[in-house]
Amino acid sequence: MDAELSQRLLELLERAEQWLPPSPQAVDWGRDIAALWQRHALGGRLVPVAVRDAVTLDDLLGVERQKQALLANTRAFLEGFPANHALLWGARGSGKSSMVRALLNSLAPQGLRLIQVDRHDLAGLPVLVQQLSDERHRFVVYCDDLSFEGNDDAYKALKSVLDGTLTGPPENVLLYATSNRRHLLPESLADNEATRLVGDELHHGDAVEEKISLSDRFGLWLAFHPFNQATYLEACRHWVRQLGDAADWNAASHEEAIRFATLRGGRSGRAAWQFACQWVGRQRLAGRS
Repeated sequence: MDAELSQRLLELLERAEQWLPPSPQAVDWGRDIAALWQRHALGGRLVPVAVRDAVTLDDLLGVERQKQALLANTRAFLEGFPANHALLWGARGSGKSSMVRALLNSLAPQGLRLIQVDRHDLAGLPVLVQQLSDERHRFVVYCDDLSFEGNDDAYKALKSVLDGTLTGPPENVLLYATSNRRHLLPESLADNEATRLVGDELHHGDAVEEKISLSDRFGLWLAFHPFNQATYLEACRHWVRQLGDAADWNAASHEEAIRFATLRGGRSGRAAWQFACQWVGRQRLAGRS
């Protein structure tokens, strides 16, 4: 009976195996420069990924101060000098995520490696940083478009890793995050009801202090603001020439770029890229016909 049951179980496993996804390729940090962290019930795993694009720091216009600050911080980290965790916050489409990718493209030869962690997988962050502590490379653990709802406890794992445990993250790990919110957590009018003025000093209530405490653990704050028209048009000209050639940027494309931003209701680096894709694509199609 036992032999028969064992045989049936083996047959069942053989049938099930063909439906299972293939085992992920192991990360080789000598070859791979980026990976995704995927949490599961037993901890998590790293899945190597190809770099999304070849964007460089020179491609990022209108954010020179932010670019130089993050570059200096990352270079110090790669050299083994003190460096800060960084929060890039501000207007949508203003180049926050692109700047992190550009850093990787520029500094991977110097040993930088990037690991992206989804907000829903942050509970496994302590396991990840512990795994990285024995690696010889230096890692930026990156959370894109980070924000939390009021009843979301995932931020507590992030707080703990940033500055809440006895050991803290290993010296070869930094955390970079991008967000549209400066304080990462939603703020309501009720949160400020306990705020009071003591002498000349403003004292926040416990709810506000709790919400500020997360972003306060990032030592480097970099604010990204909407583009003015001159910066937006400069970005349009750059990307039109990158995707096409110098002749594609002319009076007609200049006027169309302004119209494009007006219809979208805003100016940003993302809008400049999208306009350039649309304009150059149309010009090439018109040239063929």
